[in-house]
Amino acid sequence: MSSFLDIHTTDPADLRAMIDQGRAMKDARHGLPKGAPDAEQPLANRMVALIFEKPSTRTRISFDVGIRQMGGQTMVLSGADMQLGHGETIADTARVLSRYVDLIMIRTFEEQTLHEMAEYADVPVINGLTNRTHPCQIMADVMTYEEHRGPIAGKKVVWSGDGNNVFASFAHAAGQFGFDLTFTGPPTLDPEREWLDFCAAKGHPVTIDRNPERAVEGADLVVTDTWVSMHDPQSARERRHNQLRPYQVNEHLMGLAKPDALFMHCLPAHRDDEATSAVMDGPHSVIFDEAENRLHAQKAVVRWCLGL
Repeated sequence: MSSFLDIHTTDPADLRAMIDQGRAMKDARHGLPKGAPDAEQPLANRMVALIFEKPSTRTRISFDVGIRQMGGQTMVLSGADMQLGHGETIADTARVLSRYVDLIMIRTFEEQTLHEMAEYADVPVINGLTNRTHPCQIMADVMTYEEHRGPIAGKKVVWSGDGNNVFASFAHAAGQFGFDLTFTGPPTLDPEREWLDFCAAKGHPVTIDRNPERAVEGADLVVTDTWVSMHDPQSARERRHNQLRPYQVNEHLMGLAKPDALFMHCLPAHRDDEATSAVMDGPHSVIFDEAENRLHAQKAVVRWCLGL
């Protein structure tokens, strides 16, 4: 059994196997009602703890539904339910949970919380999101691209906006899956040097281009994310809007990419901020396929963690 903590710490062959299994499991469900169980029930008699220190829509529902489809049961816990790291240490919480459940998924703020949970748990731990990375989302994004356009290796992916935790996992994926990644955004919101160094070491250095129009030329995929976090104060929101407004993905910008380029956004979106509704609802957009594929990609991640 293995934990799934980040894309850059997981073997590329295992990542590929998860993507392929996710697509196979999705195909196997074709025509079934949403609530119907999978024909194969690999999680029968398994219990999974889903811990949310941060609010969630897609992560919570996709993990919960996916585990149930595979025959497992879930225990959904909030930060308030657990007081994680307050009173009882994270290490002790990990040890206790390991006596009750077969797997832990945690969506948290600090990366250290994730790593401490994984270090002291006797069961696999999945990174549902931290302030630094969001690997499950990018597994779904790679799956979505390949579903529509074939292998992502060698393709040009352009990220427009903030070099945040979602971008970090895209950078990891560029190194592991072998695609070319361009970042276009203000220097004040550049991605961490560690992630750029990882890509360079893998032979796929990230291109940084401050001119979004030039950056998207020849792009196979254009990606953005929300400009503000729900936790940002109003003053920070205003600063971010001012910095990021030139990097909005609109019809003009998408028109400079390849004619068959795809557009992705991990959602939730602030429509007509980071991307216009015309793009989000337009012919290039696969945002709802992307959201659905969280379910299928994460089912494959769960099975890999449990050796199933």
